[in-house]
Amino acid sequence: MRDDTRNLPASGDGLTRFLGGSPLAVLFRLVLMSVLVGVVLAAVGLDPWNILVSIRILFERLWDLGFDTIAGLWRYFLLGAVIVIPIWLLSRVFSSPRGR
Repeated sequence: MRDDTRNLPASGDGLTRFLGGSPLAVLFRLVLMSVLVGVVLAAVGLDPWNILVSIRILFERLWDLGFDTIAGLWRYFLLGAVIVIPIWLLSRVFSSPRGR
């Protein structure tokens, strides 16, 4: 049987156990994740200095985008239906009857 306890923090080291790893490694991971999440939030348009206004503007943009998307989706549906519905109808009319 292998001894897999060598990778686990020492049971007496409460800080390492609380953080889930060595403090330096945890700090590095937190900094890296904070930068990545910050890049994503900046791409969405959030501003860390005025977060509440940024969130309100984000929801307004998503609201407007949602209704624009529905209008665009309707046009795509009509464009596709001009091709799909006649082909489906012709395939149903000319298909051989299956045994019943």
